[in-house]
Amino acid sequence: MTRGHRIGRRALGLGLAALATPAVAQARPLAIVVGFPAGGDSDAMARFYAERLSPRLNRPVVVENRSGASGAVGSIHVARAQPDGATLLFAPNTFAIAPHVLRRGAEYDPVQQFTPVVMTGTGPLLLMSGAQSGIRTLPELLAAARAGRIREYGSPGSGSPMNILAEMFNRAAGIRLTEVAYRGIAPAVTDLLAGTIAVAYGTPGAVSEHLRAGTILPIAVSERARSPILPDVPSFAEAGFDIDVGAWWGLYGPRGLPPDFVREVNARMNEVLALPEIIERKRVMGVVPGGGTPERLAEVTRTDFERFGRIVRELGIQTD
Repeated sequence: MTRGHRIGRRALGLGLAALATPAVAQARPLAIVVGFPAGGDSDAMARFYAERLSPRLNRPVVVENRSGASGAVGSIHVARAQPDGATLLFAPNTFAIAPHVLRRGAEYDPVQQFTPVVMTGTGPLLLMSGAQSGIRTLPELLAAARAGRIREYGSPGSGSPMNILAEMFNRAAGIRLTEVAYRGIAPAVTDLLAGTIAVAYGTPGAVSEHLRAGTILPIAVSERARSPILPDVPSFAEAGFDIDVGAWWGLYGPRGLPPDFVREVNARMNEVLALPEIIERKRVMGVVPGGGTPERLAEVTRTDFERFGRIVRELGIQTD
């Protein structure tokens, strides 16, 4: 082999290696961390997104469950991850609340330690009753609470947005219903259906089948205006209570995530969120599709972190 041939083959090899490098990088899996167990609403949404995001990014996208401490375990894992585009966090707005309510185990700052990528959806919280309770409206609930016929409400956990909403309503209405804190919404719904508790707070998607069957009745939604998901259900604000608490979900990376990567994932996720099957899936789950810029999610995160910090301090809500 002549020296020219050797140089030519070496140059060709270097060229092929250079061409292969981006493909290798693209083939590296992207892990979307969910701070809650498999099977829940957040996990189901994340898996739905991952399946459709993967071909658009031309790389595997996998969901990794790291549950515990109201999602804080997963959040802390992502906060400590390298900002190399290999790890993202999918989180509900509990992400902005947990540092205020957990006595330990939530040592992260949702504003300073993360890079917002895209808000994926929004939705109301719901005050609901078991059909056998005889409570169908806010006035009926208030009358029952003031007469001592009901003394408790169910929530999916102390320090959750539902717990905070309930305590805000307690204060605004001048009533004192005591929280029965469950480990998630499913056992609360079981007791609601059985008549063990009369009322509970949750999300529309978690009880959609029961709402359609009439075994659980919607009383009020938490956002200031009526929700397009439940247009016939009044809001707390309509009844004269200054309450506006919504749910939202967002995709984040660790602080310092490369801007080009953020723009790419944001653009591809906006495509995913516009898909008809995603819109329908969200409707069934009681969620309004999100989208928009990283700045939108950054602003909502900052606002809710500050707002819920004040509310939690005022109400004295803490949990382990």
